[in-house]
Amino acid sequence: MEERVILHSDLNNFYATVERKLYPELAGLPVAVCGDRETRHGIVLAKSEEAKKFGVKTGDVIWEAKRKCPNLVIRPVRFAEYRKYSALAREIYARYTDLIEPFGIDECWLDVTHSRIFGSGEEIAERIRREIRTELGLTVSVGVSFNKVFAKLASDLKKPDAVTAVSRADVEKKIWPLPVAALLYVGHSTAERLSRAGIRTIGDLAAADVGFIGRYLGKWGLTLSAYARGEDDSPVRGMNEKSELKSVGNSLTYREDVTRPEDVKRLVYVLSESVAARLKDSGMGKANTVHLWVRDNAMQNYTFQKKVRPTALCGEIAEAAFSLFAGQYKAERPVRGLGVTVSGFDKGIEQLTFESLSGEYDKKERAERAVGEIRKKYGYAKIQRGIMYEDKTALNMNVRGERLRSGEDEARKENAKEKKSGLPEDGAVPTDGDYEI
Repeated sequence: MEERVILHSDLNNFYATVERKLYPELAGLPVAVCGDRETRHGIVLAKSEEAKKFGVKTGDVIWEAKRKCPNLVIRPVRFAEYRKYSALAREIYARYTDLIEPFGIDECWLDVTHSRIFGSGEEIAERIRREIRTELGLTVSVGVSFNKVFAKLASDLKKPDAVTAVSRADVEKKIWPLPVAALLYVGHSTAERLSRAGIRTIGDLAAADVGFIGRYLGKWGLTLSAYARGEDDSPVRGMNEKSELKSVGNSLTYREDVTRPEDVKRLVYVLSESVAARLKDSGMGKANTVHLWVRDNAMQNYTFQKKVRPTALCGEIAEAAFSLFAGQYKAERPVRGLGVTVSGFDKGIEQLTFESLSGEYDKKERAERAVGEIRKKYGYAKIQRGIMYEDKTALNMNVRGERLRSGEDEARKENAKEKKSGLPEDGAVPTDGDYEI
């Protein structure tokens, strides 16, 4: 079977570099693209290499970044411009393959296995690097390998403006000595758990007993173990190719610290309203697993999950999610981000249970359907759960509206890349929307 040739393209310091493209006078200056500078919780979304040297990090509050780098130039977010340059970069990638899978606005995987007319994988990567620089005035780091996980790792090994190849023969020397946290989808808490078991490098994980990893981390641990050994055969999906829906979710980032459990519960209900509505629209039936994502004010991420009876009801989803928070969130730090996701769909094929036979579920479903009809006719805000009336901000949110992307959402994605946290610790699919309150 022919060895695959996979590229991972990562536009360097993307937002900050686009700002310099638009404003050449910023060349050589420490630059940070930030959220609302009038808000004390506005944060750094991207930074230039010069800013990095001062210790400025994605997720820093603006005043923290300015303390580290007094001469830091703050630029506002211009997502329209970033999307424009992202699309232009993808047009360049499309010269070499139609198998282009985005991984955020600034990263893509490319399968160039059958693009040998343009040269080897490294030669194609070099051509892309030069064309991005010459035509767009941006720089890109490109990793070349035989699977997606190692191509991503390769692109991180040398930045900015570089091509790095990792062949099967290179894995032991280039990949295995790296910290286990460098492996895509290994988050902070998973890395800590592995460290407690004496697994500190990718090589340690690759060599660890598979049975032990399965018992220690569960099914997702087996996946990570395979990734460490280079056993990733996931395909690069074309941008227009739809994969089967695996989860439905939503998340939010709050503008201030959330300390009271009752406020967390209210926000969980806000998210669950949206998740339940999206689940109904998806036609995937009921879900049997609820996932909760929590980010504290120290930018640490936590994820939890539990099995539930198959449900598409907002109330049941919210109660399950909040029970996860109440029972499993032990960080004792204020909360800044929350996400609710459901998975394990029955696709409308229902198993008979005592609850379904008693009609208890149907009664709840009819009540939620009636609420939905009222909202559809008179507007979302016309009928609300009592829990919402204690917070006017939550009360006025139309979570059923179109997806809203906030600056903090982009920071979450950027910060996840820096920490290599990727998917939540339990392997749940990340939420597919973000609301800023």
